[in-house]
Amino acid sequence: MIRNIAIVAIVVAIGGLGGMWFVSRGGEADQFAQCRAGAIAGGAGAIGGPFELVDEDGNTVTDADVFTEPSIVYFGYTFCPDVCPMDTARNAEAVDVLEERGLSIKPVFVSIDPARDTPEVLKEWTDVMHPRMVGLTGTPAQVKAASQAYRTYYRKQDSDDPEYYLVDHSTFSYLVMPETGFVDYFKRDESPEQMADRIQCFVENS
Repeated sequence: MIRNIAIVAIVVAIGGLGGMWFVSRGGEADQFAQCRAGAIAGGAGAIGGPFELVDEDGNTVTDADVFTEPSIVYFGYTFCPDVCPMDTARNAEAVDVLEERGLSIKPVFVSIDPARDTPEVLKEWTDVMHPRMVGLTGTPAQVKAASQAYRTYYRKQDSDDPEYYLVDHSTFSYLVMPETGFVDYFKRDESPEQMADRIQCFVENS
């Protein structure tokens, strides 16, 4: 069963922040405070960071190469039977809603199953999910480093068949802005329209 593990760095604020600004870890006013649905313990800087992965065309890329525009990032795997397809389709729909509003958002899928998710497999997956979706994989060490940067969780389940197994993983989606980096996260129960509204707020206040 997929475990939506609570990320230690994230604490959901009861009742939200409304239109109030709060002070970030660095002591400066948070320009995105009115856009957030929850408080982030330690500030947004506690999540995200540089990484090096392999894209669906087999090219080695860095976070700077990937995040050239506002991006929705999800850590999952293509062999996931239900959760990942639903979450990824929801994210893709949010991208389409924002495109109708004149905003370009990049959907990004990072595999936590590099043994099976080769660039070729990822390319087929992303082409089905969204024409602009970017798929990322890498060596186990590269994937682990990226996962740790974003405080995500994943663990391969035990299986008698080395080719057919499930992977437990966290299911948050992350909004990453160019230069700013990680700014907020979305839970599974948020609709494409709710995501689009919040993302639009971040874009307009960046």
